This record gives sequence, structure tokens and C-alpha cells, in this order.
Amino acid sequence: MKFGYTIVYVPDVVQSLQFFEQAFGFARKFLHETGTYGELATGDTTLSFAAHALAGANFPQGHVAASESVKPLGIEVAFVTNDVQAAHERAIEAGASELSPPVAKPWGQVVSYVRCPDGTLVELCSPVGG
Repeated sequence: MKFGYTIVYVPDVVQSLQFFEQAFGFARKFLHETGTYGELATGDTTLSFAAHALAGANFPQGHVAASESVKPLGIEVAFVTNDVQAAHERAIEAGASELSPPVAKPWGQVVSYVRCPDGTLVELCSPVGG
């Protein structure tokens, strides 16, 4: 078993791909011709986006849409960088909302939190012990 990918359900897949490309510098890996599913190249694990309509097909009882929730969901995606401050500023400039500015944690990491326009909660952090 290995962790293959994370799928985030969003209102507009193309807009989410564009935001993550601009804010975090990821490259687009794939976009389905329908525009309802796309992937970013993020390293060993793929970050994917799917339209809420696909979630509706997969989960007939419904799902919690991060884009419609006042509070961030209880799950985050974390991006490791050597310059959390610069990454944080770039995300804010691209349209993310600041939830927590970069803070040095007692275990040695610098960590910040932003919320993307599609509702995704993102942690920006330095390497552990870095």
C-alpha cells in the first residue's frame, strides 16, 4: 500500500488549478476535457481537484463543501518549503486568506496557514528540524 493522491472537491477545477499554480508554483499534470477533474505535479503524491458534481455522483448522501464552510475543514494539505515567509506572502498575493502568519514552533519548524479561494486549508512549513 502507498499513498497515491489527495482529491479536493471544489466549485471550479480550472480555477483551483490556476490558483495553486500561481500561489505555490506547481505545474499542471492533467486536466480532463470536461474540466471536472485535474491534477498537479507536486512530488511523489499527486494533488487532484474534482468538481462538486463528481462528489455528488460519488456520495449520494452529500458532502461538506470546503468552499461553503465558514470555518476550514478539519483536514489540511501541507507544503514543505525552505522559505515559509516568501511562500506565505506569495499565496496571499495570489488570493489566499491568512489564517496564521509564519510562526516558529517549539520543535523547530516554521509554520503558517492559509485558506485558498476554493476553501482548501494549506499549511506552509519548513522541513522538520529545519
